[in-house]
Amino acid sequence: MKTRKLGNQGLTVSELGLGCMGMSEFYGASDEVESIATIHRALELGVTLLDTADMYGIGANEQLVGKAIKNRRDRVILATKFGIQRSEDNSFRGVNGSPEYVRQACDASLQRLDVDYIDLYYQHRVDQQVPIEETVGAMADLVKQGKVRYLGLSEAAPATIQRAHAVYPITALQSEYSLWQREPEDEILSTIRSLSIGFVPYSPLGRGFLSGQITSPDDFASDDFRRNLPRFKGENFYKNLQLVERVKEIAKEKGVTPGQLALAWLLVQGDDIVPIPGTKRRAYLEENVAAVDITFTPAELARIDEVSPKSVAAGDRYADMSTVNR
Repeated sequence: MKTRKLGNQGLTVSELGLGCMGMSEFYGASDEVESIATIHRALELGVTLLDTADMYGIGANEQLVGKAIKNRRDRVILATKFGIQRSEDNSFRGVNGSPEYVRQACDASLQRLDVDYIDLYYQHRVDQQVPIEETVGAMADLVKQGKVRYLGLSEAAPATIQRAHAVYPITALQSEYSLWQREPEDEILSTIRSLSIGFVPYSPLGRGFLSGQITSPDDFASDDFRRNLPRFKGENFYKNLQLVERVKEIAKEKGVTPGQLALAWLLVQGDDIVPIPGTKRRAYLEENVAAVDITFTPAELARIDEVSPKSVAAGDRYADMSTVNR
């Protein structure tokens, strides 16, 4: 596993990270034993960047990650997020970027993770009621206090990124980017590259769709949150399935899996890009990690672009898009 730099403040991570969200919520039943084994296997394979957030499982995911990295802290670049508030009944309460909440959220995350510091601390979503300068100012104070090493944003718009970076250097932006979500290529990538900010694509496998394993809406568990996402409902599902079929054809000819093709494609989009595919099973982790060895010819890249152009996916990413790209 090679490494890549995020930002120019000194953060170096594995070229592929591990998204831990699904280990605790959203994608069907959880299995703590297998999830922890998956994190341990990731570290064995050279994956150093682990990604979680305080809202995943309403804190349960941070606790799980903290348990998994006990006695392994020196091998991990630990990333977590704050800002999306939820109630005990799982309902969405809103986004909070107030300085007071930034401090409270960080202390709570440190306690759940059972660590002294967080390597990369993201604002999960931008709070439209609080100037970004105030939020990032409070985050910068956490760096000065030694509780956080580097700062990040998630799903922020170009102008917001520039304002935030003017307050304190932003090391990484985390937003959705994949073969069926190429909007970051419009303005986001050029903006962050002009500021030397790294890019961490989440859902690089299209929430598992690009793996080729999902062929029917019935493949989702009854409590799988993808059932409520526009891209996985009605006609959109079957239109998007056509994209997956084209990706599968190219992958088969190349002798790789569709998921490996999708991850390898992201990796060649720039050395400042570090995808964080999520999984809770060792077998899928090992499949994903093998993508780092895949290379493409110019002709292969052109063919992928042809079958998966911008705006190829049918449907919005979320039922409510009001908190993204702000």
